[in-house]
Amino acid sequence: MTTVAISAADVNKLRKQTGAGMMDCKKALVEASGDFEKAIDYLRKKGQKVASNRADRAASEGMVLASVTTDGKHGAMIALNCETDFVAKNDDFVQFGTSILNAAVENKPADLNQLLDLSLDGASIKDKVVDMMGKIGEKLEVSVYENLCGEKVVAYNHPGNKLASLVVLSSNEPSEIDEIGKNVAMQIAAMNPVAVDKDQVDQDTINREIEIGKDQARQEGKPEEMLEKIATGKLNKFFKESTLLNQGFIKEDKKTVKQYLDDCHKGLTVNSFKRIQLGA
Repeated sequence: MTTVAISAADVNKLRKQTGAGMMDCKKALVEASGDFEKAIDYLRKKGQKVASNRADRAASEGMVLASVTTDGKHGAMIALNCETDFVAKNDDFVQFGTSILNAAVENKPADLNQLLDLSLDGASIKDKVVDMMGKIGEKLEVSVYENLCGEKVVAYNHPGNKLASLVVLSSNEPSEIDEIGKNVAMQIAAMNPVAVDKDQVDQDTINREIEIGKDQARQEGKPEEMLEKIATGKLNKFFKESTLLNQGFIKEDKKTVKQYLDDCHKGLTVNSFKRIQLGA
């Protein structure tokens, strides 16, 4: 059997094409007898093998990223998961996650499946994830995708890339709207509200909070005829603590978020928001 000589230039060329490691590229070219297309297939099969072997592994580490279009009318967020924090901090992993987010912002897919079907450097994002598994050697997964549109969309990425938020404001005014939006997006990241306002809290949540309030009052020995009134009081406290506009503003707790927005620009409010936290 004739052994084909594999040059360093060939290895480097394949590395640039695929992003795989130098030793993996050399082995692929040896296995493919110097044929670049077969070597690329070899590397892709390696990624598929990693995906198959690690399908039952927990991908609980990773990164969360959010961004908006230049006109501020559309925003997207993704969570890209891996197995270890070491990989989550790897430059190639971070760049890969950023490229997926950029594709989401540019193409505005409706859901996660449409995002995974998008083309990225000549292949679908779904296939690129598999290829990246072969390169990194861990299970990878785009686990969450969220997007919002509106008059003014602002993104916030918390340091460390484990938490991000998007918020849609009702107006693109005043001139400092980006700072206002960032403050509200930070509020969402920090305080994890369940809804914009109390009238947007779903009935199941309301019923659950009332039952919890009744049970707590009952355990405290309160009279049965007082339970409903006590539970209603606890529900109002829940609305104050857990709905965005009624929360105390984290930068000025004597104001609610609603008051802060109205002071910034009369009538300014929040239309919607999204929040992703790794592991939550």
